[in-house]
Parts: sequence; C-alpha cells; structure tokens
Amino acid sequence: MNAKELKSILQALQEHEVAELTLETPDYKLTVKRGGEVQYLAAPAPVVIEPQAVAPAAPAPVAASSPAPAPAQASAPVPAPKPEAPKEDTSKYVEVKAPIVGTFYRAPSPDAEPFVKEGDTVKKGQVLCIIEAMKLMNEIESEVSGVVRKILVSNGEPVEYGQVLFLIEPA
Repeated sequence: MNAKELKSILQALQEHEVAELTLETPDYKLTVKRGGEVQYLAAPAPVVIEPQAVAPAAPAPVAASSPAPAPAQASAPVPAPKPEAPKEDTSKYVEVKAPIVGTFYRAPSPDAEPFVKEGDTVKKGQVLCIIEAMKLMNEIESEVSGVVRKILVSNGEPVEYGQVLFLIEPA
C-alpha cells in the first residue's frame, strides 16, 4: 500500500463516519479506529477475526456499511488556539535556577510567611526558598542583590534541575 492509497482510504472513512476499519493483506495488517488509535504491523500476524470487525477491502463497499456513532470528543468542535500574549523581555533579569530536583517551598513552615514575595528587595546571599530533596531541606539563596520581579513556581510544586524559580532585577 502506498501513501496515496492510504490517504484515499482514510478520506473515505472520514466522509462516511466509519468508526473502525481493519484491513489485512499477506504483507501487513492495518487497523484504524476513529479517535486517534492507529496500529500498523509490517509482518503478518495471526489474527482472531470477529464478524463485526471484518471490513471490506475496497473503499466503495465501506460507504454501504452503516456508520457507527462517533465518539463525543470527535464531534465536538475544536476550539481555536488562543493567541499568545507578547512575551516579556526577561533579558534584564537574573534567573535563579533550581540547583537540584525536589519540592519547592516558599516558606520555612506551612504557617510561616514566605521568604520573599514579588516586588521584595533582596540582598546577595538572602534565602529565597527551600527545595526539599530526599527529606533534606536545601536553602536557595539569591545570587545578586535586587528586586524579585517574578516567582515562577507555586508552593509545594516539584521542580527539576535547572528550572527557573525566580527572576530578579539586579540593583
């Protein structure tokens, strides 16, 4: 089967709202299910064929088969992608990145005030947050003096090595 034949089969399936098609030749087996699942086996494989799973090989008889109801998500209109907001120029900020993988905490304890908030002025070496890794609490300190412009991680959220946590505008 070449790409043109496959395209015409898929187009016929879409036009006639066929939910599933299985096509088998000595060289391959192709199963197409509406909703995204596609399987292709290059080598012949033993197949158990159920009467309702057998489909004609020619696209014309496919039109004669009764259409199966389409899944709910297939019939719902796809929402248009939202336009992206213009990205803010962050080149003037110093990025404070996670030095380890762990859980991000903004405060030393659940009932304590956060170490810093957006808009706070910080000094070099001041604690910004804690990252818990393997039951050890690691204090993350500011690399520069300046103003905290953005906190990019929520309290209790897992962080990856090198993930940007804070944007600080140097003083």
